Amino acid sequence: MVETQSYACEEHTVTTQDGYILSMQRIPSGRSGETSGNKPPVLLQHGLLMDAITWLLLPPELSLAFLLADNGYDVWLANTRGTKYSRGHVSLSPDDSVYWDWTWDELVAYDLPATVQYVHDQTGQKLHYVGHSLGTLIALASFSEDQLMNYLRSAALLSPIAYVGQVTSPLARNAAENFLAEGLYWLGLDEFDPKGKAVIKLLKAICAKPGVDCTNLLTSFTVIRTGTITMYDYDDEGENMKHYGQANPPAYNMTSIPNDFPSSWVTEERMLFLT
Repeated sequence: MVETQSYACEEHTVTTQDGYILSMQRIPSGRSGETSGNKPPVLLQHGLLMDAITWLLLPPELSLAFLLADNGYDVWLANTRGTKYSRGHVSLSPDDSVYWDWTWDELVAYDLPATVQYVHDQTGQKLHYVGHSLGTLIALASFSEDQLMNYLRSAALLSPIAYVGQVTSPLARNAAENFLAEGLYWLGLDEFDPKGKAVIKLLKAICAKPGVDCTNLLTSFTVIRTGTITMYDYDDEGENMKHYGQANPPAYNMTSIPNDFPSSWVTEERMLFLT
């Protein structure tokens, strides 16, 4: 898709510490093909239900990835685990349920550090970070844990999210309050494919009967229901003790992010959690 717009494109892969093989695309130059000079690297991280294509859908004069390349940046596109271009693993298949046994905590702990480290090592420079929606959440969580700061020059956060208890989107609110994600999980659906037959059938039923309720409990949407930002809650004190050494999942402390770190943000979006 990059090359069809007359830009050079390189394919890269990086393996996380827990074995997921992530695909990355690099746009080393603009349409002019000029590659000389020490171009500053920039990493673009997509949001939920997306992949790196999100940065390339508009014409070059409107797509951020192409605009950055044309303005002298070394552009890197990340694809988180489970997306179309990052479905590899050293030993697991996407057909295995255990392949999908992760939350965005793993994106914070493994995917983001692996991609940032890789770009830093390949370029020998600190990089600029641009995240959208979920891409901002994992960055903020990482920053709160004092990770990656030494590898970054700046962060630009598009539709940033952290505390989403006051999300205004009716769809996001209803999905959380009716435990939609939990219902899909307990029905045995490991991968949420918005175009999949099971999801389409379920969404049609929800639209036909807006009051449908799912009583199965999993805590994927507790960040909306409770307004907190914590690590995954196993809904069992014993399991939480096993993973965290405490009965309740630890919180990401946003107040610990250095206030002098160069950052900017854009917030005009209602469906913050679902985009």
